Amino acid sequence: MSRLLCTLLLSLLTLSASAQSLTASVDRSRLDAGESVELTVESDDATQFGKPDLQPLNELFEVLGTRQVNRLTSANNNAQASTRWIITLQPKHSGYVVIPPLSLGQMQSAPITLHVQQATRADDNRMAPVFIDASLDQESVYVQAQTVLTLRIYHSVSLYDDSSLSPLEMPQARIESLGEPRTYEKDISGVRHGVIELRYAIFPQESGDLLIPSQAFSATAVDRSASNTFNPFGPRPGKVVRVRSPEIPLTVKAKPASYPADAPWLPARALSLSEVWSPQPEAARVGESLTRSLLLKVEGLASAQLPPLPATQIEGLRHYPDQPQLTNQASDSGVTGSREEREALVANREGLISLPAIDIAWWNTQTDQLERTGLPARNLQVAANPSLEAAPLETVRAEPITTATVHVWPWQLSSALLGLTTLLGFTLWWRARRQPAVTPNQQTGPSPRNLLDDLKRTCLANDSQATRHALDAWARQQPETLADMAARFTPLSAALDGLNGALYSESGQHWQGRNLWLAIRSLPAIEDLEGSASLDTSALPPLYPR
Repeated sequence: MSRLLCTLLLSLLTLSASAQSLTASVDRSRLDAGESVELTVESDDATQFGKPDLQPLNELFEVLGTRQVNRLTSANNNAQASTRWIITLQPKHSGYVVIPPLSLGQMQSAPITLHVQQATRADDNRMAPVFIDASLDQESVYVQAQTVLTLRIYHSVSLYDDSSLSPLEMPQARIESLGEPRTYEKDISGVRHGVIELRYAIFPQESGDLLIPSQAFSATAVDRSASNTFNPFGPRPGKVVRVRSPEIPLTVKAKPASYPADAPWLPARALSLSEVWSPQPEAARVGESLTRSLLLKVEGLASAQLPPLPATQIEGLRHYPDQPQLTNQASDSGVTGSREEREALVANREGLISLPAIDIAWWNTQTDQLERTGLPARNLQVAANPSLEAAPLETVRAEPITTATVHVWPWQLSSALLGLTTLLGFTLWWRARRQPAVTPNQQTGPSPRNLLDDLKRTCLANDSQATRHALDAWARQQPETLADMAARFTPLSAALDGLNGALYSESGQHWQGRNLWLAIRSLPAIEDLEGSASLDTSALPPLYPR
């Protein structure tokens, strides 16, 4: 009896093992090198969890993707559950390649043999449903110069929106993407193809031989011949395709020996330099700001490669530069970099001020020769500014008093003095009786104390515009001009430079007025300087001359 039970139990286990299996299949067994194949592994054992071990595939294949699909079917009122794994593989070698058995628990799939054919003609790729083409606009460039790489992906079948392209990485070169990908159609041998075009600007940083690496493109092609209906929650009816662009060699030439050693290296197709004034330089006046904008535009270089322009450092002209503005503009020919530098110029004296010429050396990659571009020298005729000149103080010159020697008696002098004081006292008493008890304070203009309080308030509020007006009003009531005060007191001169930087330059918008107020409060009086040594010649020049 026990033997019979053991025999029945063994038979049941054998039937259960045969009913539960792990099957493997491929969508095609013959493919070309570089193409991918889909391996489907299916299990009908609902008690198994996890997924098959894919480690044996890594030796001969590249696993591009894996997705899992759970299915539940019914037949003859019996529900049947199954799990399917769809694995996208790309063979690493050509010839006959064997997909090894895969294991899931105690189950194991059967091996599958593939025939991977090696393409012998270049035209074979163009007959494929999806292929990629790469080209450079020139085979040889100078170091740090631009070459444009164009990638065109052709497809004669519809693609889902899951396409991807591997990033272009080159440690020995700078890479700039030229805009978004462009899509269009092209007819090839009577077959209409969709085209996805991408463009890159490559700037080699080292001379010698450079190899542009290949890029991999992968996407899911729509399978319109699929008999099953589309399931939005299931796999897409299609197959994954993966193609690679060819590698392209590039020769990078060194900087020519004839190029100036002290000039920045600028290999470009075109270069221009322009200037804009606001207001026009003919309207230059002492103490007023002129904004000069210099724009350097280079075709074939990125903005980060453009050098700084020479600053305007001239005696008699103070300059307050802003931060440079860098922009890149992409076009069919590549990158056009721009560098704009603006500075505020304030003249501190009237007369003729000469601005030097600006000269930029660059190498024309079109004509393969050295060229120079620049701006000519310019003369500024600075006029006086009447609004900055302090009103002259009214001076009263006392006439010399000549006194003759008069002989008077002591009693006569004392009597006259007593009479005068008595009369003056009576007059003041009589006038005081006729006046009201409180005399209203009538003030025709702001007092020096009020002007000083206004100046303190605007300085501590860090308001540069209001401080400028308050400072001018306070200076007009002083015995000397603002320029004289700045010339004899160095802290005041430095504080005025900071104020002008906030007024005439965008970079000085966060002005702090505490230093100016401390300089005003610490300004020594003119009487304190009488008899002292001459003024320090190392002090800064006055901001506004008389």
